[in-house]
Amino acid sequence: MHKGIAIKRELKQAADAAENVTNSRTLELLARAGFAASGILHLLVGAIAIRLAFGGTGNADFSGAVAELATQPAGPFLLWASFAACAALALWQVSDAIFDYNHLPTKEKAGKKAKAGAQALVFAGLALTLMSFATGTGSGGDNQKTASDLTIAVMKAPGGVALLVLLGVGIAVTGLVYGIRGVKKSFAKHLVMPASPSARTAVTVLGVTGYVAKGTVLLLTGLLIAIATLQAHPEDSTGLDGGLRALRDQPFGIYLLAAVGAGLICYGVFMMVRAKLAKMNR
Repeated sequence: MHKGIAIKRELKQAADAAENVTNSRTLELLARAGFAASGILHLLVGAIAIRLAFGGTGNADFSGAVAELATQPAGPFLLWASFAACAALALWQVSDAIFDYNHLPTKEKAGKKAKAGAQALVFAGLALTLMSFATGTGSGGDNQKTASDLTIAVMKAPGGVALLVLLGVGIAVTGLVYGIRGVKKSFAKHLVMPASPSARTAVTVLGVTGYVAKGTVLLLTGLLIAIATLQAHPEDSTGLDGGLRALRDQPFGIYLLAAVGAGLICYGVFMMVRAKLAKMNR
């Protein structure tokens, strides 16, 4: 019995130490930089999308954005710095999922913890992409083929078709949530809005435009995954880049793609502003 009490005490001390580390000012500053790094990547994806709309080349996804970042002056430094920032933000979100929101009602607590966990996965994925390019193992090559190959592999697994359809629907629903969040301006509650009315208006416009654009891209990507799976055409499931290219093939698609690209640039700028204005819940 005494041994059990001692183990519980040690576990609590370890948890308290971990919480103290994740509450540090240094980690908060790095986590804020993670929003800025994400913003830069969204800005680059938006720029590539506009380029594609007018007949240019490139891969309009995060691998393509990171590949472009790597070609800039001081590319290796930018990659490692962005990796550290995204990894810190992922860790911050993990800490939110574990330690925060415990005072809330059960249903609300579960929702906020799940959201923080999902955000942690997103930023961890960005960090891994950045690290792969920083270490020379990443490639900005044919990401459509990579997405298709992964879809084919999952479809062959037991329950893979259902899993992919659920994944596609989940991404599409997330897109709708982003769009609604943009239209309702609910993102503002997570920010310490500037005192200047003109600055508040600028942040709001960036947020509305950016969230609607990102929601559109996620909706298209999710639908593409679900439809390609249901029609047994996994080669058509080509991720973010494929979703944007599919938009280009629609009536007035060139203009739609350019508009979405401009919206993603707005979202990127919004995320860079969020690095300064975000409420970090501590």
